[in-house]
Amino acid sequence: MTPDIAMILGQDGLINGAIYGLLAIALVVVYAVTRIIFIPQGELVVYAAFTFYALQNATLPPTLWLLGGLTAVAVAMDLIRWLRVRSDTSALRRVLFHTGAFAAAALLSLAALPLAEVRFVPVVMTIAVTAALGPVLYRVVYRPIASATVLHLLIVSVAVGLTMSGFGLLMFGPEGIRTDAILSGRFDLAGMLTSAQGALVVVVALLTMSALSAFFTLTLIGKSLRATSVSRMGARIVGIRTENAGMQSFLLAATIAGISGVLISPITTIYYDSGFLIGLKGFVGAIIGGLVSYPIAAADAIFVGLTEAFASFYASAYKETIVFALIIPVLVWRSLTSVHLEEDQGE
Repeated sequence: MTPDIAMILGQDGLINGAIYGLLAIALVVVYAVTRIIFIPQGELVVYAAFTFYALQNATLPPTLWLLGGLTAVAVAMDLIRWLRVRSDTSALRRVLFHTGAFAAAALLSLAALPLAEVRFVPVVMTIAVTAALGPVLYRVVYRPIASATVLHLLIVSVAVGLTMSGFGLLMFGPEGIRTDAILSGRFDLAGMLTSAQGALVVVVALLTMSALSAFFTLTLIGKSLRATSVSRMGARIVGIRTENAGMQSFLLAATIAGISGVLISPITTIYYDSGFLIGLKGFVGAIIGGLVSYPIAAADAIFVGLTEAFASFYASAYKETIVFALIIPVLVWRSLTSVHLEEDQGE
Protein backbone atom coordinates (compact mmCIF):
# COMPACT_ATOMS: atom_id res chain seq x y z
CA MET A 1 0.00 0.00 0.00
CA THR A 2 1.38 3.38 -1.03
CA PRO A 3 1.05 6.51 1.15
CA ASP A 4 -1.38 8.01 -1.38
CA ILE A 5 -3.69 5.02 -1.14
CA ALA A 6 -3.45 5.08 2.66
CA MET A 7 -4.46 8.76 2.67
CA ILE A 8 -7.44 8.08 0.40
CA LEU A 9 -8.58 5.17 2.56
CA GLY A 10 -8.09 7.25 5.69
CA GLN A 11 -10.21 10.02 4.20
CA ASP A 12 -13.02 7.59 3.33
CA GLY A 13 -12.80 6.02 6.77
CA LEU A 14 -12.97 9.40 8.48
CA ILE A 15 -16.07 10.41 6.48
CA ASN A 16 -17.86 7.12 7.21
CA GLY A 17 -16.68 7.21 10.81
CA ALA A 18 -18.16 10.68 11.27
CA ILE A 19 -21.58 9.32 10.29
CA TYR A 20 -21.19 6.27 12.52
CA GLY A 21 -20.10 8.60 15.32
CA LEU A 22 -23.35 10.54 15.13
CA LEU A 23 -25.35 7.32 15.21
CA ALA A 24 -23.31 5.99 18.13
CA ILE A 25 -23.98 9.16 20.13
CA ALA A 26 -27.71 8.89 19.40
CA LEU A 27 -27.73 5.27 20.58
CA VAL A 28 -25.88 6.20 23.78
CA VAL A 29 -28.30 9.07 24.49
CA VAL A 30 -31.37 6.86 24.09
CA TYR A 31 -29.92 3.94 26.05
CA ALA A 32 -28.62 6.07 28.90
CA VAL A 33 -31.99 7.74 29.42
CA THR A 34 -34.45 4.93 28.62
CA ARG A 35 -32.43 1.63 28.69
CA ILE A 36 -33.61 1.09 25.09
CA ILE A 37 -31.08 -0.16 22.53
CA PHE A 38 -32.60 1.77 19.65
CA ILE A 39 -32.11 -0.61 16.73
CA PRO A 40 -34.36 1.47 14.35
CA GLN A 41 -31.87 4.38 14.41
CA GLY A 42 -30.52 3.19 11.06
CA GLU A 43 -34.03 3.01 9.59
CA LEU A 44 -34.60 6.64 10.59
CA VAL A 45 -31.44 7.54 8.65
CA VAL A 46 -32.86 5.77 5.59
CA TYR A 47 -36.21 7.55 6.01
CA ALA A 48 -34.35 10.86 6.19
CA ALA A 49 -32.41 10.06 3.00
CA PHE A 50 -35.58 9.22 1.05
CA THR A 51 -37.35 12.27 2.47
CA PHE A 52 -34.43 14.42 1.34
CA TYR A 53 -34.59 12.85 -2.13
CA ALA A 54 -38.33 13.52 -2.41
CA LEU A 55 -38.02 17.15 -1.31
CA GLN A 56 -35.11 17.75 -3.67
CA ASN A 57 -37.39 16.55 -6.49
CA ALA A 58 -40.27 18.79 -5.31
CA THR A 59 -42.53 15.90 -4.29
CA LEU A 60 -44.24 15.31 -0.97
CA PRO A 61 -42.26 12.69 1.00
CA PRO A 62 -44.13 9.45 1.83
CA THR A 63 -42.63 9.74 5.32
CA LEU A 64 -45.41 12.21 6.13
CA TRP A 65 -48.04 9.47 5.74
CA LEU A 66 -46.26 7.33 8.31
CA LEU A 67 -45.85 10.33 10.59
CA GLY A 68 -49.56 11.09 10.25
CA GLY A 69 -50.55 7.52 11.09
CA LEU A 70 -48.31 7.36 14.15
CA THR A 71 -49.56 10.76 15.28
CA ALA A 72 -53.19 9.61 15.03
CA VAL A 73 -52.42 6.54 17.15
CA ALA A 74 -50.50 8.61 19.73
CA VAL A 75 -53.29 11.19 19.97
CA ALA A 76 -55.89 8.43 20.42
CA MET A 77 -53.82 6.82 23.18
CA ASP A 78 -53.46 10.09 25.07
CA LEU A 79 -57.13 11.00 24.67
CA ILE A 80 -58.16 7.61 26.06
CA ARG A 81 -55.81 8.11 28.99
CA TRP A 82 -57.27 11.57 29.64
CA LEU A 83 -60.82 10.23 29.53
CA ARG A 84 -59.87 7.62 32.12
CA VAL A 85 -57.86 9.98 34.34
CA ARG A 86 -59.25 13.48 33.90
CA SER A 87 -56.65 14.92 36.28
CA ASP A 88 -53.83 13.89 33.92
CA THR A 89 -53.42 17.16 32.03
CA SER A 90 -50.06 15.99 30.69
CA ALA A 91 -52.00 13.72 28.29
CA LEU A 92 -53.70 16.76 26.78
CA ARG A 93 -50.36 18.55 26.49
CA ARG A 94 -48.97 15.55 24.60
CA VAL A 95 -51.99 15.63 22.27
CA LEU A 96 -51.27 19.25 21.46
CA PHE A 97 -47.56 18.55 21.05
CA HIS A 98 -47.97 15.59 18.66
CA THR A 99 -50.69 17.31 16.64
CA GLY A 100 -48.67 20.50 16.39
CA ALA A 101 -45.51 18.63 15.39
CA PHE A 102 -47.29 16.79 12.57
CA ALA A 103 -49.07 19.92 11.36
CA ALA A 104 -45.81 21.88 11.36
CA ALA A 105 -43.94 19.11 9.48
CA ALA A 106 -46.71 18.79 6.87
CA LEU A 107 -47.15 22.52 6.32
CA LEU A 108 -43.41 23.16 6.14
CA SER A 109 -43.00 20.33 3.63
CA LEU A 110 -45.77 21.76 1.44
CA ALA A 111 -44.22 25.22 1.68
CA ALA A 112 -40.81 23.79 0.76
CA LEU A 113 -41.94 22.19 -2.52
CA PRO A 114 -41.78 25.41 -4.58
CA LEU A 115 -38.36 26.12 -3.00
CA ALA A 116 -36.82 22.73 -3.83
CA GLU A 117 -34.09 24.35 -5.90
CA VAL A 118 -32.93 26.45 -2.95
CA ARG A 119 -30.04 24.31 -1.74
CA PHE A 120 -30.61 24.25 2.02
CA VAL A 121 -34.42 24.29 2.16
CA PRO A 122 -34.82 20.50 1.60
CA VAL A 123 -32.07 19.96 4.19
CA VAL A 124 -33.93 21.84 6.93
CA MET A 125 -37.29 20.30 6.04
CA THR A 126 -35.85 16.77 6.03
CA ILE A 127 -34.40 17.20 9.51
CA ALA A 128 -37.72 18.64 10.75
CA VAL A 129 -39.82 15.76 9.36
CA THR A 130 -37.43 13.08 10.65
CA ALA A 131 -37.17 14.73 14.08
CA ALA A 132 -40.97 14.64 14.43
CA LEU A 133 -40.90 10.84 14.07
CA GLY A 134 -38.87 10.35 17.25
CA PRO A 135 -41.27 11.46 20.01
CA VAL A 136 -44.35 9.92 18.38
CA LEU A 137 -42.53 6.61 17.91
CA TYR A 138 -41.58 6.65 21.58
CA ARG A 139 -45.16 7.41 22.64
CA VAL A 140 -46.75 4.69 20.53
CA VAL A 141 -44.24 1.86 20.96
CA TYR A 142 -41.94 2.35 23.93
CA ARG A 143 -43.67 4.42 26.61
CA PRO A 144 -46.38 1.79 27.31
CA ILE A 145 -43.62 -0.76 28.08
CA ALA A 146 -41.11 1.61 29.71
CA SER A 147 -40.86 -0.57 32.83
CA ALA A 148 -39.98 -3.71 30.88
CA THR A 149 -36.55 -5.34 31.12
CA VAL A 150 -33.71 -4.38 28.81
CA LEU A 151 -34.06 -7.72 27.00
CA HIS A 152 -37.75 -7.16 26.31
CA LEU A 153 -37.06 -3.62 25.12
CA LEU A 154 -34.36 -4.97 22.81
CA ILE A 155 -36.75 -7.53 21.33
CA VAL A 156 -39.31 -4.78 20.70
CA SER A 157 -36.60 -2.62 19.08
CA VAL A 158 -35.67 -5.42 16.69
CA ALA A 159 -39.36 -5.84 15.79
CA VAL A 160 -39.75 -2.09 15.24
CA GLY A 161 -36.66 -2.04 13.03
CA LEU A 162 -37.97 -4.87 10.87
CA THR A 163 -41.39 -3.23 10.66
CA MET A 164 -39.90 0.10 9.64
CA SER A 165 -37.83 -1.65 6.98
CA GLY A 166 -41.01 -3.22 5.61
CA PHE A 167 -42.77 0.14 5.61
CA GLY A 168 -39.72 1.53 3.80
CA LEU A 169 -40.21 -0.98 0.98
CA LEU A 170 -43.90 -0.12 0.84
CA MET A 171 -43.35 3.66 0.80
CA PHE A 172 -40.13 4.03 -1.20
CA GLY A 173 -39.93 0.91 -3.35
CA PRO A 174 -36.95 -1.41 -3.94
CA GLU A 175 -34.89 1.01 -6.05
CA GLY A 176 -31.91 2.75 -4.52
CA ILE A 177 -31.49 6.53 -4.51
CA ARG A 178 -28.63 8.99 -4.27
CA THR A 179 -29.40 12.65 -3.65
CA ASP A 180 -27.68 15.68 -5.13
CA ALA A 181 -24.67 16.90 -3.19
CA ILE A 182 -25.26 19.77 -0.81
CA LEU A 183 -21.84 21.16 -1.72
CA SER A 184 -20.28 20.30 -5.06
CA GLY A 185 -16.69 20.49 -6.22
CA ARG A 186 -13.29 19.42 -4.94
CA PHE A 187 -10.37 21.16 -3.32
CA ASP A 188 -6.78 20.39 -2.39
CA LEU A 189 -6.17 19.54 1.26
CA ALA A 190 -2.55 18.88 2.23
CA GLY A 191 -1.79 17.63 -1.26
CA MET A 192 -4.85 15.36 -1.41
CA LEU A 193 -7.94 16.01 -3.53
CA THR A 194 -10.95 16.18 -1.21
CA SER A 195 -14.63 16.47 -2.12
CA ALA A 196 -16.54 19.39 -0.65
CA GLN A 197 -19.37 17.02 0.35
CA GLY A 198 -16.97 14.76 2.25
CA ALA A 199 -15.47 17.73 4.07
CA LEU A 200 -19.00 18.92 4.88
CA VAL A 201 -19.81 15.56 6.47
CA VAL A 202 -16.84 15.76 8.84
CA VAL A 203 -17.38 19.44 9.70
CA VAL A 204 -21.12 19.04 10.36
CA ALA A 205 -20.48 15.92 12.46
CA LEU A 206 -17.93 17.79 14.58
CA LEU A 207 -20.25 20.79 14.95
CA THR A 208 -23.14 18.52 15.93
CA MET A 209 -21.04 16.76 18.54
CA SER A 210 -19.89 20.10 19.93
CA ALA A 211 -23.48 21.36 20.03
CA LEU A 212 -24.56 18.21 21.88
CA SER A 213 -21.77 18.71 24.41
CA ALA A 214 -22.93 22.28 25.04
CA PHE A 215 -26.56 21.10 25.19
CA PHE A 216 -25.87 18.54 27.92
CA THR A 217 -23.66 20.93 29.87
CA LEU A 218 -25.44 24.27 29.64
CA THR A 219 -29.17 23.70 29.14
CA LEU A 220 -31.78 22.68 31.71
CA ILE A 221 -33.21 19.97 29.43
CA GLY A 222 -29.72 18.58 28.81
CA LYS A 223 -29.00 18.48 32.54
CA SER A 224 -32.32 16.71 33.18
CA LEU A 225 -31.42 14.09 30.57
CA ARG A 226 -28.05 13.57 32.23
CA ALA A 227 -29.73 13.23 35.62
CA THR A 228 -32.18 10.68 34.23
CA SER A 229 -29.33 8.70 32.68
CA VAL A 230 -27.60 8.49 36.08
CA SER A 231 -30.71 7.42 38.02
CA ARG A 232 -34.33 7.49 36.93
CA MET A 233 -35.49 7.09 40.50
CA GLY A 234 -33.32 9.96 41.70
CA ALA A 235 -34.47 12.12 38.80
CA ARG A 236 -38.13 11.51 39.72
CA ILE A 237 -37.42 12.36 43.36
CA VAL A 238 -36.11 15.81 42.40
CA GLY A 239 -39.10 16.47 40.13
CA ILE A 240 -37.86 15.46 36.67
CA ARG A 241 -40.57 13.78 34.59
CA THR A 242 -38.76 10.76 33.18
CA GLU A 243 -41.45 10.16 30.53
CA ASN A 244 -40.64 13.60 29.14
CA ALA A 245 -36.95 12.71 29.25
CA GLY A 246 -37.71 9.66 27.13
CA MET A 247 -39.51 11.72 24.50
CA GLN A 248 -36.71 14.28 24.53
CA SER A 249 -34.05 11.63 24.02
CA PHE A 250 -35.98 10.18 21.07
CA LEU A 251 -36.40 13.68 19.62
CA LEU A 252 -32.65 14.15 19.88
CA ALA A 253 -31.92 10.76 18.30
CA ALA A 254 -34.35 11.38 15.43
CA THR A 255 -32.81 14.81 14.80
CA ILE A 256 -29.36 13.22 14.61
CA ALA A 257 -30.79 10.62 12.21
CA GLY A 258 -32.15 13.42 10.03
CA ILE A 259 -28.75 15.10 9.92
CA SER A 260 -27.04 11.78 9.18
CA GLY A 261 -29.47 10.93 6.37
CA VAL A 262 -28.89 14.29 4.70
CA LEU A 263 -25.11 13.88 4.95
CA ILE A 264 -24.84 10.25 3.82
CA SER A 265 -27.33 10.18 0.92
CA PRO A 266 -25.15 12.18 -1.54
CA ILE A 267 -22.09 9.95 -1.01
CA THR A 268 -23.61 6.45 -1.19
CA THR A 269 -26.63 4.76 -2.71
CA ILE A 270 -29.37 4.20 -0.13
CA TYR A 271 -31.92 1.38 -0.31
CA TYR A 272 -34.98 0.80 1.84
CA ASP A 273 -33.10 -1.87 3.83
CA SER A 274 -29.77 -0.05 4.16
CA GLY A 275 -30.62 1.07 7.67
CA PHE A 276 -29.71 -2.22 9.34
CA LEU A 277 -26.04 -2.16 8.30
CA ILE A 278 -25.68 1.59 8.85
CA GLY A 279 -27.18 1.43 12.31
CA LEU A 280 -25.28 -1.72 13.24
CA LYS A 281 -21.93 -0.05 12.56
CA GLY A 282 -22.92 2.85 14.77
CA PHE A 283 -24.00 0.27 17.35
CA VAL A 284 -20.56 -1.38 17.21
CA GLY A 285 -18.97 1.97 18.02
CA ALA A 286 -21.41 2.57 20.86
CA ILE A 287 -20.84 -0.91 22.32
CA ILE A 288 -17.05 -0.54 22.23
CA GLY A 289 -17.58 2.66 24.20
CA GLY A 290 -19.73 0.78 26.69
CA LEU A 291 -22.96 2.67 25.86
CA VAL A 292 -22.06 5.18 28.56
CA SER A 293 -19.67 7.81 27.16
CA TYR A 294 -20.53 10.08 24.22
CA PRO A 295 -16.91 11.06 23.37
CA ILE A 296 -15.64 7.48 23.62
CA ALA A 297 -18.54 6.20 21.49
CA ALA A 298 -17.81 8.84 18.82
CA ALA A 299 -14.08 8.07 18.82
CA ASP A 300 -14.72 4.32 18.61
CA ALA A 301 -17.18 4.84 15.75
CA ILE A 302 -14.49 6.72 13.82
CA PHE A 303 -12.18 3.76 14.48
CA VAL A 304 -14.90 1.50 13.03
CA GLY A 305 -15.04 3.69 9.90
CA LEU A 306 -11.26 3.55 9.46
CA THR A 307 -11.23 -0.22 10.01
CA GLU A 308 -13.95 -0.64 7.38
CA ALA A 309 -12.05 1.49 4.87
CA PHE A 310 -8.73 -0.37 5.23
CA ALA A 311 -10.49 -3.75 5.38
CA SER A 312 -12.13 -2.97 2.03
CA PHE A 313 -8.62 -2.65 0.56
CA TYR A 314 -7.04 -5.75 2.06
CA ALA A 315 -10.08 -8.07 2.19
CA SER A 316 -13.09 -6.44 0.57
CA ALA A 317 -15.15 -9.64 0.70
CA TYR A 318 -14.79 -9.78 4.49
CA LYS A 319 -14.91 -6.11 5.43
CA GLU A 320 -18.31 -6.38 7.11
CA THR A 321 -17.19 -9.47 9.02
CA ILE A 322 -14.04 -7.71 10.20
CA VAL A 323 -16.00 -4.65 11.37
CA PHE A 324 -18.57 -6.67 13.30
CA ALA A 325 -15.88 -8.95 14.75
CA LEU A 326 -14.51 -5.90 16.59
CA ILE A 327 -17.35 -6.26 19.07
CA ILE A 328 -16.46 -9.82 20.15
CA PRO A 329 -13.35 -9.14 22.28
CA VAL A 330 -15.07 -6.13 23.84
CA LEU A 331 -18.08 -8.20 24.88
CA VAL A 332 -15.87 -10.98 26.23
CA TRP A 333 -13.80 -8.52 28.26
CA ARG A 334 -16.86 -6.74 29.66
CA SER A 335 -18.56 -10.02 30.56
CA LEU A 336 -15.50 -11.02 32.58
CA THR A 337 -14.91 -7.70 34.33
CA SER A 338 -18.35 -6.16 34.85
CA VAL A 339 -20.34 -6.46 38.06
CA HIS A 340 -24.06 -7.20 37.76
CA LEU A 341 -26.33 -4.55 39.23
CA GLU A 342 -30.06 -4.63 39.72
CA GLU A 343 -31.90 -2.79 36.95
CA ASP A 344 -33.23 0.67 37.67
CA GLN A 345 -36.80 0.19 36.54
CA GLY A 346 -38.41 2.64 34.12
CA GLU A 347 -41.31 4.97 34.60
